[in-house]
Amino acid sequence: MPSICYLCTGTQARPQGARQIDASQIFRTPVTILLVEDFAPYRAYVSSLLARHSQLNVVDEASQGLEAVEKARKWKPDLILMDIGLPLLNGIEAARRIREENSHSRIVFLSQDSSPEFVAEAIKLGACGYVSKSDAENDLLTAIETVLAGKQSFRQ
Repeated sequence: MPSICYLCTGTQARPQGARQIDASQIFRTPVTILLVEDFAPYRAYVSSLLARHSQLNVVDEASQGLEAVEKARKWKPDLILMDIGLPLLNGIEAARRIREENSHSRIVFLSQDSSPEFVAEAIKLGACGYVSKSDAENDLLTAIETVLAGKQSFRQ
């Protein structure tokens, strides 16, 4: 199982081909995002939050875990916003598979379950952040800024 990703902590060597995003350029350069959420109305809500910033570009969406793995492989987005409770393959396992193939993308969990066990599992697999769905309106953009600056953001 991978340790915390270098993108968040700076503790591991940067994988070849991965680009570092300069904190001074956050939201000034396009950021590609894969949005993974099975509940379509909430997915639309998150998309609307992100659309307030023209540099945050949702390149694709997925409604279940296996689809997320395939789309992460295809797009190699800068950021993946992922729910945990997904059909066919839960978000934790999907993130684990994505991390094995793609160490470039930063993963932020956006979930209604903020139990310490899930947060601990997210940290172990190399997620850079965790935001409670109920706090997304207030915390999501700040979490994205923090993660793109190379730091972790775990807001429960």
